[in-house]
Amino acid sequence: MNDISKSDWQLFNKLLPKWQERYMNRLNQEYKKILESDSLPSNKFWKLEKRIKADRKSPGVIVEVSKSSMFQTLLELMSENVITDEDLSGFSKELRDDINTVIKRFG
Repeated sequence: MNDISKSDWQLFNKLLPKWQERYMNRLNQEYKKILESDSLPSNKFWKLEKRIKADRKSPGVIVEVSKSSMFQTLLELMSENVITDEDLSGFSKELRDDINTVIKRFG
């Protein structure tokens, strides 16, 4: 993996908040289903609380942003289905190839 290019870094910073919003919207829809279920109110509350606690650890919700961790963050976003290969279409071919190499090797 080579150094992150300036253009890839700028694109990452532009897209990450959009990806996170999209992911959190998906989570909200899942939370809504929990709340609309036929379970007891207390069961819904505790199930939702457990889910939110787990989801807060996802890079789709919160992540430290640094150039040195960008590659790892992209891998985590891919592995947790926050983003897809399509979301990487604007990035350099080199970065996309590096990501796909790691995913194929370890995914």
